Amino acid sequence: MRPLTSDLLLRAYASGIFPMARSRDENRLYWIDPEQRGILPLDAFHIPRSLRRTLRSGRFEFCCDTAFETVVRACGEPTPDRPETWINEEIVRLFVELFGLGLAHSVEVRLDGELVGGLYGLALGGAFFGESMFSRRTDASKAALVHLVARLRHGGFRLLDTQFVTDHLKQFGAVEIPRADYQKRLAEALDEPARFDRDAMVPWELALDR
Repeated sequence: MRPLTSDLLLRAYASGIFPMARSRDENRLYWIDPEQRGILPLDAFHIPRSLRRTLRSGRFEFCCDTAFETVVRACGEPTPDRPETWINEEIVRLFVELFGLGLAHSVEVRLDGELVGGLYGLALGGAFFGESMFSRRTDASKAALVHLVARLRHGGFRLLDTQFVTDHLKQFGAVEIPRADYQKRLAEALDEPARFDRDAMVPWELALDR
């Protein structure tokens, strides 16, 4: 089987499909095109009250694109709650390539200088495809998501694709929409100019419900 290229991967995402592995130890990737697609509406993002208190405390420090591959690999690590993941070496290779092209991005969360959480994804036009997140401290991945939404709003993004909806994402307002509706929103978002400015000073409050 020919190795998947970053160019083919970009075309797939722009068409509404994405790759996953059945396990982190399997080399083969499978194309996924769910009938019901998970999205997180950027204009209806909800931050739970307890998380707002954590963010206001200032205990976490945020930055972007400073440890991209480390974040991707951390997202692929098994945990007691998630003994198996879909991020294999091929996924890591492709997204590191996309990062080098300036299209993939990560959010890093640090506590006293230590990387304790984060997420990564792909930006195309006004669409951001959230891939995965990890947490090594309470609320770290949730805080990363808030920071991401604030940055996407700041940059003019229109669509935050979560692929699927989990209980973790439901508390922020994630919903499922039919494939046809997703395709329409995706096409509109891809035509929109947006910028993921990793160096901008973006306050987390920008993610608060509008």
